[in-house]
Amino acid sequence: MGDEIRVPRELLEQVAAARLPAVTDVRLQDLMTRNNDGALTQSERTELESLVAMSESLSLMRAKAIHFLGRKP
Repeated sequence: MGDEIRVPRELLEQVAAARLPAVTDVRLQDLMTRNNDGALTQSERTELESLVAMSESLSLMRAKAIHFLGRKP
C-alpha cells in the first residue's frame, strides 16, 4: 500500500522555478573558474564543494517538481 502526500501545485511551481541567488551563482562560477586554474585556497575549495552540493540538491528538487507537474525539463 503506497502512501500519498498531497502538495499544493503552487508549491511545486515555486520549487520548479527556484534558482540560486544571483550573487551565489556568480560566486560559484568564479570559484569553478579559479579551481580550473588551480588557484583555490583550501577554504575556497571547501566553499566550492558546499556550493556544488547545494546546487546539485536544488537541481534534483527542481527536476522532481517539474516531473510532478508533468513537464519536461
